[in-house]
Amino acid sequence: MLKSLNQLRKVREALVYLKRAYYRRVWGMNIAKTATFSLSVKFDKTNPKGVHVGERTYIAFDVAILAHDFTRGIYPDTRIGDQCFIGARSIVFPGVTIGDGVIVGAGSVVTRDVPDNCIVAGNPAKVIRRDAPSTPYGWRAAAEEGAEEEISPQHRKRGDDKASAAKAETEAKGKAKTDVEDAAA
Repeated sequence: MLKSLNQLRKVREALVYLKRAYYRRVWGMNIAKTATFSLSVKFDKTNPKGVHVGERTYIAFDVAILAHDFTRGIYPDTRIGDQCFIGARSIVFPGVTIGDGVIVGAGSVVTRDVPDNCIVAGNPAKVIRRDAPSTPYGWRAAAEEGAEEEISPQHRKRGDDKASAAKAETEAKGKAKTDVEDAAA
């Protein structure tokens, strides 16, 4: 009996390796050896040589990477840079270039080029944060550092950890809300 899906991690890594090799050798896609992706990603097979994925990039489940527009009869290259993260169920339109270190939010529709080191989200995808560099596979180093700043000074003095500090702040907000409701009644 499996205690965790992490026990199947090696199997998943082997399947991704084989699928990447298949896409590269049979279809001629340019997918970096260190790039990884969900097994449900849809890479364009109408113009497979137009798909380019950079080093240390992660593409989440149900993402569609397009490299052709059959209605207009064009077959441009679609490029995803190094150290990117493409969120679940996003669509990357043909001819789009996503720069290095970009994070694409889940469900985004990327219709235009995206500059390096930013976060985009929405339909159509818009830049919501610039100068937000990511580490390999789209991890944000600044997010982990910024978490410390969210703890209030009172909790930091007491030496509380992040979880108990967040819980205390949530309880304080709930108490303040009930106090306001009691005063109104």
